[in-house]
Amino acid sequence: MCLAVPGKILSAEGEGLSRQGRVSFGGAVKEVNLAYVPEAEVGQYVIVHAGFAISVLDEAEALQTLDYLRQIEDLSELEAAEQ
Repeated sequence: MCLAVPGKILSAEGEGLSRQGRVSFGGAVKEVNLAYVPEAEVGQYVIVHAGFAISVLDEAEALQTLDYLRQIEDLSELEAAEQ
């Protein structure tokens, strides 16, 4: 199964295939390749898979997805506590 996660672009530099950015995933910041989303700008959300931003996402969708991921994490913690 593949998972792509939304993150917010904090900074971007370079051009073409070497375009990179710092992207925040709810607090965890990672370096991400932005070559596939040349239209993406600082402050926007992108979907990231395997270190590559693969599409731009609107903020409402990104925040909803991040909330779902937090809910899944909360459920996992509850299940672990019950065992």
